[in-house]
Amino acid sequence: MRFLVRLIINALALWLTTVLVAGVTVKPYAPGSVPTILTYLLIALIFGVVNAVIGTVLRILAFPLYILTLGLISLIVNAVLLLIVAWISGLMGFGLFIDGFWTGVLGALVLGIISWLMGLLLRPLTRER
Repeated sequence: MRFLVRLIINALALWLTTVLVAGVTVKPYAPGSVPTILTYLLIALIFGVVNAVIGTVLRILAFPLYILTLGLISLIVNAVLLLIVAWISGLMGFGLFIDGFWTGVLGALVLGIISWLMGLLLRPLTRER
């Protein structure tokens, strides 16, 4: 249940990010073939896997930079993770498209803030019993 709630939170946050940030878009596989909701859920799933696997490695490798920049490097790390998600979903033939690196930084910042706020609002649903 917790995994499903987090997946939906990430999909909704991704949708709001595409609405708010001009250079971040999501396109389905082909017109009429994959519903948009399913596309957002698949991208959220890819984002979760990339964040768990590659994100952990990047955060460990960048730990000295986290200390040196007082955590500001996390914006760059999150942007790189978002760009990796866009690249992977592009290889699959659908998904996330980001115009450039700085658009990715802004998109990662907005996505992180929205996910955090939605996580706060839906915290009772994500708690383990």
